[in-house]
Amino acid sequence: MPTASPTTVALTLEGVTKRFRNGVVAVNDVSLALGSGVLALLGPNGAGKTTLMQMIATITRPTAGRILFGGVDITREPDALRRTLGYLPQDFGVYDGLTALEFLTYFAALKGIHSRARVTEMLELVNLHTVADRAVGGFSGGMKQRLGIAQALINDPALLIVDEPTAGLDPEERLRFRNILSDIGFDRLVIFSTHIVSDIESIATEIAVMKTGRLITTAAPPDFLRAAAGSVWEASIPLARFDDERKRLKIARSVRTSDGVLARIVHPERPLDGAANVEPELEDAFIYALSFGAAA
Repeated sequence: MPTASPTTVALTLEGVTKRFRNGVVAVNDVSLALGSGVLALLGPNGAGKTTLMQMIATITRPTAGRILFGGVDITREPDALRRTLGYLPQDFGVYDGLTALEFLTYFAALKGIHSRARVTEMLELVNLHTVADRAVGGFSGGMKQRLGIAQALINDPALLIVDEPTAGLDPEERLRFRNILSDIGFDRLVIFSTHIVSDIESIATEIAVMKTGRLITTAAPPDFLRAAAGSVWEASIPLARFDDERKRLKIARSVRTSDGVLARIVHPERPLDGAANVEPELEDAFIYALSFGAAA
């Protein structure tokens, strides 16, 4: 498939803020500079991820700040981005009565593409070519999501935005979806929003964490892990004390044992007597950033 030129991928956010009419600030003074690769945008529900992505996709305008694509302010000139944008929203709807081939042909036409070969190529990319003549109303959630990524890629975008694309998918479909994003992230920019850390472990080239509208941190995965080094612990907690400790501490995960509960704890200092320091994983680093990180 033709690929976007990496030299065309340059997205810059300068103090981007979104304040709604009711006074709620959904995105607060976010600045980022991005080239090609896969940016994993992490954060709990309500962190502002979707609002930020909608502003980048020119669906809504920032209250303050600038978003530049290739040096062009896309708030003033949105078509500079729209021509080379692929977007898969969180709630991607399909026309149940259309076949996969008809559906993708329709979206291709909306983007000015009238090549049957291109439509077929995209169906093959997302492994839907064998069901091209089936009505999409009978597709599984994962198949609909794959059709969604096909429509987002049909115009060979330099910037691809996907919002919570793996929510509700089974493990096999999530893996297939991650592989597609990984494969296409070499020569374009992919922004991938999720609150499921395992989704981005093998594909992210950059990680950004949002909390209550603010950007808490942005780093390459090795640096993201390094920030939590020395702050992840394992400790055995008696079962009778576990509920109280769980309220007090940030526990990443826990396993029942014959002696009580073996807990993995994220804390800048030794949280309990006998706690042993362990190497951080991405989930630990995410908890650390949310709980103890400073705004970027």
